[in-house]
Amino acid sequence: MRQLYRSVDDRFVAGVLGGIAKFFGLDSFLVRVAFLVLIFFSVGTCVLLYIIAWFIIPNEGTVR
Repeated sequence: MRQLYRSVDDRFVAGVLGGIAKFFGLDSFLVRVAFLVLIFFSVGTCVLLYIIAWFIIPNEGTVR
């Protein structure tokens, strides 16, 4: 079973987008560009979701 983790190696701020890219097998650059586009269309709601994900999604290598 796959688990979503924040990336330790591929991070700019908290590793949320890098972890999402690893989970879905996508390029992290494309995930970041899509996130930037979504920020403009959602009027900042994505930033709030990013912050929530930062606290909910565990770091890579941690055991629950």
